[in-house]
Amino acid sequence: MDHRTLHWLHPTMMWVLMEAPLEAASACPGVYGKGAYPGYAGDLLVDSASGASYNAHGVNGRKYVLPALFDPSTSTCFVLLISIIQFISAARTFSVSDQSQDPLLFQYHNGPLLTGEVSINLIWYGKFKPSQRAIVSDFIASVSSRRPTTAQPSVATWWKATEKYYNLVKTKKTSPLLLSVGAQILDESYSLGKSLSSKQIVQLASKGGQKGAINVVLTSSDVAVEGFCSSKCGTHGSSLSAKTINGKRSKFAYIWVGNSETQCPGQCAWPFHQPIYGPQNPPLVAPNNDVGLDGMVINLASLLAGTATNPFGNGYFQGPKEAPLEAASACPGVYGKGAYPGYAGDLLVDSASGASYNAHGVNGRKYVLPALFDPSTSTCSTLI
Repeated sequence: MDHRTLHWLHPTMMWVLMEAPLEAASACPGVYGKGAYPGYAGDLLVDSASGASYNAHGVNGRKYVLPALFDPSTSTCFVLLISIIQFISAARTFSVSDQSQDPLLFQYHNGPLLTGEVSINLIWYGKFKPSQRAIVSDFIASVSSRRPTTAQPSVATWWKATEKYYNLVKTKKTSPLLLSVGAQILDESYSLGKSLSSKQIVQLASKGGQKGAINVVLTSSDVAVEGFCSSKCGTHGSSLSAKTINGKRSKFAYIWVGNSETQCPGQCAWPFHQPIYGPQNPPLVAPNNDVGLDGMVINLASLLAGTATNPFGNGYFQGPKEAPLEAASACPGVYGKGAYPGYAGDLLVDSASGASYNAHGVNGRKYVLPALFDPSTSTCSTLI
């Protein structure tokens, strides 16, 4: 089994300026000492007389706090109080491109991207209201609806940005990726219990059709999943099909996303809930009036973009294969122009409900969708 993990996205995590590259220090924002995490600068030295924190001595008895610098030889952030740390952004690190190569931050690893007609099977594990299931199924229908909404910006326009990855593949022309809503499977009896391992997530994903499909497992708010909240909001990856064709087992792609509403909305449903660390700005009003499900849509959208462009671990990504930066995870916390840590960006606001959004979907839906990394410009691209 091969799986990649989307860790929880927080505004103070690594983020990419929409019109500027990540550089030696800006690739490691918010990291100043060992053990740094969102809202915590890391373990610093403390002056016994003044109580001031620092990590570097200067001339004339000066003390300073200096940022971590990206180490191109190890693709990690280097701090003064420890030789190497793994930057808090979910074990996702940038490596430096060979100057003789294409200057894009992202690299294509010669593997397949998802193409052709692909159905998205939704496997609902636990208790979900019909209205909650409709939020997600309408999002999937909006991605490549054959009757696209006339309202802009739209979910379909957001998804169209992934075509830039396909256009850069220097191989024979492939059929475009056409997504559609597939089967919906309900497991309201918690067949595997309320505490799931990563292997059990794959087991659940295997319940869906595996040919020409992405199987999405969605766990309810009362289900604990290995690593959920502590290090991730969802995962995507691939596994071998149970069936053999001509003696061979093919791979199928899967996604898992959890409902964080009662467990960790500050980690996995920001900006619709105040973060557990950092600036405590008022949260945005969720466009579908459901903090947990609107948060799930953000994470599902991020993972769906990663699945399309890096389905089997050898497509488009940067950094280590086990924890790659992908199309959306390279731009955490960015949803509109002007985004910065703690601020999602300039979003549209529904005059009636006060809800924030940046994309229109089918059936009058509104969503907040993440920025996508533009491989042609090496910047984060937002809908608004």
